[in-house]
Amino acid sequence: MRDSDSARTKKLGGTANWTETDTEALFQRYIETKDRKIRDHLVAIHQNLVRFLAGKFANRGEPIDDLIQVGSIGLINAIDRFDPERGTKFSTYATPTIVGEIRRYFRDKAWSLKVPRRLQELNLAANKAADELSQRLGHPPTIQEIAAEVGASEEETLEAIELGNAYDTVSLDSKLSHEGESAPLTLAEFIGEVDESLQSIETYGDLNQAIESLEPREKAIIYYRFFQDMSQTEVARRLNISQMHVSRLQQRAVRRLKEILSN
Repeated sequence: MRDSDSARTKKLGGTANWTETDTEALFQRYIETKDRKIRDHLVAIHQNLVRFLAGKFANRGEPIDDLIQVGSIGLINAIDRFDPERGTKFSTYATPTIVGEIRRYFRDKAWSLKVPRRLQELNLAANKAADELSQRLGHPPTIQEIAAEVGASEEETLEAIELGNAYDTVSLDSKLSHEGESAPLTLAEFIGEVDESLQSIETYGDLNQAIESLEPREKAIIYYRFFQDMSQTEVARRLNISQMHVSRLQQRAVRRLKEILSN
């Protein structure tokens, strides 16, 4: 190490008077040597930047020390990728990387179930693409169109969209109140029970005949959903329509079947 560089490195025992020129020289030495001690010095110099950026997220329910630790990971990544020859100040270059790492931390913590980050990011991209395509095309996009927009396979896109349900799960003990009710019921009291009307299905007439009275697409959805046990996203893919459209058609078909079978 040259004498001038050595003096600058020793100067890191206290960083109060560390100048931008000193920092540039230290970055150049790190690029040349990849010395981890030099990288540690660079991390120490820029800890105030990490603390400042982490402080912007301090009131979101996570300990500030955890946010600083996560931000430091982003700082290290920025140091490893920084090229001073491009003429950009390091603080300007590092800020998006540090903030991005903190935001990813919050995104991981926000999901109720553990989902791979790759699928989390694909879920966000697919939702954004669906909104943009709806405006651009004038109709809800198909899975194929969304997959092409985000650059993923149809299978991956379907999986990511379905896993979006894991972002915010609902407890079975959740209270469900309706207007006029003094004692709200829980969600558990609304599910898991046998539909008593199914016990007397014979009295409703011929179910096949009722299904045949439906429109072709409604008939196909009933068949795929209740006879082939396919998910709505799988049906959407099979029929080349959006999942939301499948849900609407299914609800309409079920209402129609109930009307026919109750007469």
